Amino acid sequence: MKDSLQRSGVPCQAAKWSLEMSKILIVEDSVANMKLAVFILQSAGHTVLCAADAETGLMMARENQPDLILMDIQLPGMDGLEATMQLKSGELTRDIPVIALTALAMKGDEERIRAAGCDGYIAKPLRYKEFLAVIATQVVAL
Repeated sequence: MKDSLQRSGVPCQAAKWSLEMSKILIVEDSVANMKLAVFILQSAGHTVLCAADAETGLMMARENQPDLILMDIQLPGMDGLEATMQLKSGELTRDIPVIALTALAMKGDEERIRAAGCDGYIAKPLRYKEFLAVIATQVVAL
């Protein structure tokens, strides 16, 4: 399943670069969630990079310097919270906003997510209007 996700610094699907677009890295191991997020973001004019695990996401963040990172919290191997802490402690990546993508909606989860360094979170399943609204708050600040 993960092998079908893009694992390099190449956009997930062909996208034209322009100054108005934001470059967004999605770190997500679910093919279905990845496809949906890519579709929504590209439809809104963003360039999208994809990683199926935290280690690949960290490497891509350092190499590509995206404007925003969408980080799944429950990833195989290193989880998204650990990856976010590494991003926020790295000189090259500390200023990149990270939005958690999570199915965790229990009391205390938002506090744990923010304590790890995430700038916000989006609950799964993704609702496109809410998803784009949260993205817009981050990319407008850029």
